[in-house]
Parts: sequence; C-alpha cells; structure tokens
Amino acid sequence: MAQAIFTKTGFSIEQPTTPFEYRLKNEPFRTLYEQGFAERISKTDPSIDYLLQVAQSFVHQLKKDGEIEITRKFRFPAKHFYQTLVNEVPFVIGYEFVTISWLQAIHQELANIFAEEMKNFQGSVADYVQSKNQNLTTAGRVYFHLIERKQGPTPFAFLATYATLQNGKVNHRPLKNALSEFENSTEIFSLLSAVGRVADESTFISQLVESGELFSPLGFNEQEAYQFLKETPIYEESGVICRIPDFWKKEYQASVKVTLGDQQPSYLGMDSLLSSQPELYLGQDRYSKAEIESLLQQDEGLAFLKGKWIEINHEKLQDLLDTFEEQENTQWTLFEALRNQQINTDSEENQPIEINNGQWLNQVFTQMTMPRKIDQAEPATTFQAELRPYQRVGYNWLKFMQNQSFGALLADDMGLGKTVQILALLDALKNQDTRALLIIPASLIENWRKEAARFAPNLNVQILHGKQTDMQDATADLFITTYGMVSKIAALYEKTFDLLILDEAQAIKNPGTKQTKNVKALHARAKIAMTGTPIENRLSDLWSVFDFLNQGLLGTKKEFSSQIKKGMDYGALRKMISPFILRRLKTDQQIISDLPAKNEQKEYIGLSKKQVALYKGVQREIEKSLEDSEGIQRKGMILSAISKFKQICNHPDQYLGNQEFRPNLSGKFENLRALCETIRDKHEQVLIFTQFKEMCEPLNEFLAEVFGKSGLVLHGSVPAKKRAQYVQEFNSSESYTPYMVLSIKAGGVGVNLTAANHVIHFDRWWNPAVENQATDRAFRIGQEKNVFVYKFVTTGTIEEKIDEMLSEKTQLSNDLISETSGENWLTEMSNQELKQLFTLEAN
Repeated sequence: MAQAIFTKTGFSIEQPTTPFEYRLKNEPFRTLYEQGFAERISKTDPSIDYLLQVAQSFVHQLKKDGEIEITRKFRFPAKHFYQTLVNEVPFVIGYEFVTISWLQAIHQELANIFAEEMKNFQGSVADYVQSKNQNLTTAGRVYFHLIERKQGPTPFAFLATYATLQNGKVNHRPLKNALSEFENSTEIFSLLSAVGRVADESTFISQLVESGELFSPLGFNEQEAYQFLKETPIYEESGVICRIPDFWKKEYQASVKVTLGDQQPSYLGMDSLLSSQPELYLGQDRYSKAEIESLLQQDEGLAFLKGKWIEINHEKLQDLLDTFEEQENTQWTLFEALRNQQINTDSEENQPIEINNGQWLNQVFTQMTMPRKIDQAEPATTFQAELRPYQRVGYNWLKFMQNQSFGALLADDMGLGKTVQILALLDALKNQDTRALLIIPASLIENWRKEAARFAPNLNVQILHGKQTDMQDATADLFITTYGMVSKIAALYEKTFDLLILDEAQAIKNPGTKQTKNVKALHARAKIAMTGTPIENRLSDLWSVFDFLNQGLLGTKKEFSSQIKKGMDYGALRKMISPFILRRLKTDQQIISDLPAKNEQKEYIGLSKKQVALYKGVQREIEKSLEDSEGIQRKGMILSAISKFKQICNHPDQYLGNQEFRPNLSGKFENLRALCETIRDKHEQVLIFTQFKEMCEPLNEFLAEVFGKSGLVLHGSVPAKKRAQYVQEFNSSESYTPYMVLSIKAGGVGVNLTAANHVIHFDRWWNPAVENQATDRAFRIGQEKNVFVYKFVTTGTIEEKIDEMLSEKTQLSNDLISETSGENWLTEMSNQELKQLFTLEAN
C-alpha cells in the first residue's frame, strides 16, 4: 500500500501499487481535486486518507458558499477551519510539517484548478458540482437570517435574502427584490430551487412560502423562533444558508463544568486525588441546581433568563442535572483527569460534561507542555558538558517529570542529543542517592559507557551484560543492561528502581513479545523512554510505549485498537499525550539556531565474540613477526596487519572472505541498523562511506533490508556516466532513494549529494582531510538542512587508539597526515608503540 510523505513544501507518494495511487503520484493536485468530489476511497493508508480529507474539505467549503454562484471563485475559510484540520492530521511521516499555511497552499492548488475549469464551463456552479457527483448539493444564493431584537413587538426578526453582484461587489438583498430583478429570466427558478427543497421538508417554511410572507421581513415570537432554530439543519441540508444567534451555537449549549486541581494534592503521582468542583452552565452563565430544577417545571421552548435566551429542553436539562449529581459524588485522580481528554467512548459521548484545569493543575500542565516555563537550572557542576539551550530545557523538563513521578517520552529528533540530556539528569540525581536502570540495545553499550565516562565521570556505572549479571556494586548510581539480558537478571525484578530508562524504546513496540513483557514487569517510581521516531505511522507502537510509561492512559490494547478501527480522534489523542512528550525537530527554527550546520559525533561500538577471537589471533601473529622484520618488509607487514584489523572491526566475513555477513556477528552492522531505522522512519537520506570496495555490496544488501527498498552503490568500478546518473537519481525529488554506499576514494570528491543530511563513516580513513572531503559530498553549497555525521569507532581496538591519537595530536593530524597518504605514517612507529597500538583492550 502506498503512503504519502509530508514535507515542508507539500507531499510525495511512495510505493504506489494501484492505478489511483499512480495517478496521485504523477498528478497529485488534479487527482486530489477529482477525488474531493467523489466518494471516499476505502482502505487507504492514513497519510493518503488525510490528503483525501483535505481535498473533500475544499469541496465542502466550495459547495456551502452561497456567493460562489456569482463570484465563481473559491473563498478561503477562516483560520480556525484549518486549525481543526491541523489537529486531525494522523501520526505519519512528516506530520509535523502540516500547518495552517501548508493546508492553505494545498487548497490554493485546488482553487487554481477550479478557477481554470470554471473559465470553460457554461452552466452554474451547482451544475458543475452535479456533473462531478450527482449526490452533492451546493448551497444556493438564498440566506435565512434570524436576529434577536432588543426592542419591538416580537423578540426575533426574520429576513430571507439572496446574494447578488452590484458594482462588482457581492451584496445581500431582500428575497422579494429577486422577483423584480429576475422578472424576465429563468434564473429565478434556479435561485428559488433551494427554497422549494426546504418547503418540501418543512411545514413551517412551506406555510411561509404559500402565504408569500417569506419574501417580507417578519417578526417571530419565541415559539416560532424555536421551531426555526430546531429545523436549521434541514434548511442547510437543502441548500439554504442560515445565519442564527450565537446562543444557539454548540459552544453555548448546556454543560457541567468540572474544575479539577485548584490546589496541589497531598502527594504527587498519577493516582493522586484532585480537588473537584462541578458547576452547571447554560451557555456562558452559571446556574444553581435549584434554578435548573425550576426550568424543568416550565414548558419546552426558548426562555429569556439572565439577559440571554436559553433553550428549555426537558431531556437535555435532566441529563445535565443527572451528570451534575454524579459529579458531586465523584473523586478524580490525576490519571482520570488525563484519560478524560482522550477520545470519548460510546457511553460518554452524549454526556454534557466539560473538564477544566484548576490553578495548580493548569500550572503543572503548562510546565509539561511548555518546558521553557520551568525554571531553567544549570546541570550539576560535576557534569562535563555545556548543554545547548534546547538541551538545557530538556534536562529541566526531565527533572520536573521525574520529580512528579510521571512517565516521560524524550522524542527529540535524531542527532539532537538525547543521551547527553539523560546523562545530565542522572548526574544531578546522584546527589539525591537515586538508583537508575538503563536498558539499551546491545550495540549501544560501548557508546553509553564512553559517553557516561566523558560527560558524567562521577557517576558510578555498572554494566550488566554477558557473563556479568550480578548487581555486585551496591553503590552504583546507574545500572546498564540490554533488552536481551533483562529476563536473565533475576535481581532486576526484586528491586524497585528510582528511575527506569529505555533507549531506542521502539524495542518494546510489539506488546506481545516476551522482551516487551519482561521490560514492563520491572518496577520503578519514574520512567523515561527515548526514541527519535515515537509515532511515525504506527499508532500501535505509541500505545505500547505509553503502556510502559503510564499504564492505562491510552486504555487497554483492545480499546485502543477499537478506536483505530472506528477512526481515531487525533486531536483528542494529542491533547492527552502531549504533556508527556518532549519532541524537538531539527527543522524547528528555534532548534536550528542552536545547532552548528554540521554536527559530528562518534559512535563507540563493541566487538562481537567472533571479532574478538579473530582480532587477538592477528594481534599474536603480528607481534611475533615484528621483531624479525625491517625496512620495506616491515612496512608492508604493518600495513597488511592494519588492513586485517580494520576488516575484522567491520565484519568477520570481510576478513575471512566469506559472503554471508550475518549482522549479529558485527557490532558495526547492528549499530548501523539502529541509526538507519530512525533515518528510514524520518524518510531522510544517508551516505555511508567505506574505504573497502568489497564492503559496498554487503552493506547494500543489508541496508536494502533495513530500508525496505534498494539504494545506490558508487565505487571505482562504476563508469563516470553511470555515476552522474546515480547522483541525479539520489538528489531527485521525484522518488525516494534512502541511501548511497560509497567507497571513500570514488565518492569522496567530485560528487554533489546534498539530498542527504546524514553521513556515516563505517570505517576510518585516518586522514581527516580525506574524511572531511567525503563528508562534504553532503555538507556543501546547496545543502539546506543541518548535516549529521557519525564516525564508527570500535572500542579497545586500533580504531579507537588512532582516533584518540588524531584527536590529541592536532599538529600531527594537520601537518603530517595531511601530507601523507593513508596509514603510511603509522609504519614509522617503534615496535613497542605498535604492540601497544595493536593490543586489544578489554572489550
């Protein structure tokens, strides 16, 4: 099934399979325009379904405009119309780009098509709409107006008007004028056709037509006005536009308003009891219980009370009173207050109840949804990093959520530094004698170990992985384990942690797996989940993550699935979950101003058992040979050993010459998967550089599986003409090419690949100038996005040691290496230095 990818400037259609989807891809606005008039296509992806909804909203606005017959131009609705559509956008790729202006731009494209069609259409707009779909009825040019009178013999005035063109402007004239204006024209029949349809449905209007009173100003008493107001849906369905007093509109109807949480509860948490105060409202005015009971004794109709007209409807008032009495005896928890903001269930749908946040609760929600309102404290002095402004906001939000014992989802975009914000929090909590458990994919162990040592050196960290499953360090501030190890560490289930953190929380997206159940069985006072793609096109994933963070907030799995099938109310869902999500995007102008144009970070990766065994074997071999070699032979042997070490660090099969390349045998492959899954879900593009031509195809096959579609490969054997085609294809906006694998020599210079905003150096060239040249395939003139660069470094190996050497010896990297090709400079080291360089540290 195809899906639409929303972008900053519009949308694209990926993987079309049906004729309709191909039309939508090739002629997007024409196809949307035609579909706007048609019946809704069933079984489309939520992203395409939303585009159809936008198209049909255009047609709905067009056919309800009573002036369009004379202007023959689409009139854009008010901003609140578009805001409603913004609130209804599903959680699909690029949903964050959908704004009022984004929707107006689509409607403008559809309006241009409508204007072009009307130039060549000889009939009326109503005829045109009917030619598109016989079941559609357009609003006529007739309007019914009901107005409250301040003075006069009757409380209401009624007037029927029609829209007409005078001096180039639309004007509204009494309907009786139409009799003289169109006296000798058949247009009068078209004008009055909507009135005829109304008269067929309404005895009340039929009598006014037959008596001729409809064509004159009239006074309505309360009963007549009440009859008119109750029938307005019938009139509008028949094509007459009604202008009615505000008191009758939905926002002025009867309700029980419950104010929750005026005062802070005695203790914090999802089950804390909130102060509750229910009140009765008719429109904007508060009524006592006795006043409502008194109204129930009066006849149904309109009554003028407290300076306003209200409806006396016995059924509605009794429901109102019953709801009020129920709320008088109800205690609300914070959890229930949040749940009430979710999609109404069938049993709640017709309850006239409105929940308002009291002073304390409103302050808490404001801080949760607008983290900049939280006091912006600096991290502890022991923390060894300077947070960017948005990261400091995130750190304080996490601390606030942890203090409230609320589950928090840190969903910052890829590359914005979720890890450093968590470490700042853990470093601050150390002084509070807090014990935390962090669960991560195995491929990230070394990265977290290194980052913790670098940014929070005072944290006492214990890794629970492999053979080490005993929680021996009673003083540890942070325990780190992997998803696969959770079930094997019995001690985890015996403790209640102060804080439980999940990195790459999409690992628990499937609630039925043993892994997910094991994680959710752990106990903690507060929980944090981290992911860069929390809700990209998978609502079921969102449910599972929130089931971990704040169990029950989204209901049971069955209830949530039922809501999806019936049609999810995305606006209500957002309102409920938004206090618990902090998500900043690298496209956000505030975030962009905080970021350098090129963000570089090192990904520290551990070796698999097989890699360790092979690495040590080469290490023993080279140490024996060093003592007996010299000159050219020694140089060649060193370079050969370096190449072998690099191959082993990439994948055992590269060194062994096998073709299988199982991902779980290489830490780099597993880390590459984690990065690229996020890039895939964000529908972004990435360049992967390797210095080995023979690694290009294994990487290509692996990435094709990760992305679900093939990318491109560029190395020295690709002819120049084909290279140009590949570059054009990769940069093309016509289709999505997720990745390109490049050998660093062939792809490092001379190609412009600015469609990518991610660069991964799978292995290291150890010449900063060469690596920077490769990175500059994406980071160059024409690049409109921030570029994120990831350099893979296997810990304890020659890769890490030389990386540290280059980082520390700036003069060496600038003067020596820039003048020297490849690793030749390493051959000048002494035997002792080389042995130290080649020795595999604890891994």
